Amino acid sequence: MKLSTILTPKRINLNLKSTTKAGVLEELVRLLRLTPPAQKALLQTLQAREDLGSTGIGKGVAIPHCRSLVASEVLVAVGRSQKGINFKSMDRKRARLFFLVVAPPLGDPGDYLVVLGNIVQVARLMSADRRLKGIRTAAQFIKVVKELEQ
Repeated sequence: MKLSTILTPKRINLNLKSTTKAGVLEELVRLLRLTPPAQKALLQTLQAREDLGSTGIGKGVAIPHCRSLVASEVLVAVGRSQKGINFKSMDRKRARLFFLVVAPPLGDPGDYLVVLGNIVQVARLMSADRRLKGIRTAAQFIKVVKELEQ
């Protein structure tokens, strides 16, 4: 399952406004367009996951992720912060690119793990790719992801 096949423009925000980890999580969850109760439940689950250890993987990337009853399939939302957020990443650098992954609690764990693995590979390539700063639209972002997956 390629990342580019599950990304949609409506779930990409290249101009996150938040300046905190909690704020970024809220913005990303809103992109999923869930009901207010589902958003609240998902935020609680994500915060509990972050309390276990930061999902900031370094090089300006964070991949908040969890399993939740609000998802019936793997959901992905993407956000970019121009200034960066202190996400308590391993390398202590501010995170600028965020991939939110939410998977159902039951079902094939392979889908969830494959998507996470693909995101890590694409994020690693994107952090070294100068095109990221020049991307202005969600469609351009998806196009670059597609090219990096080749």
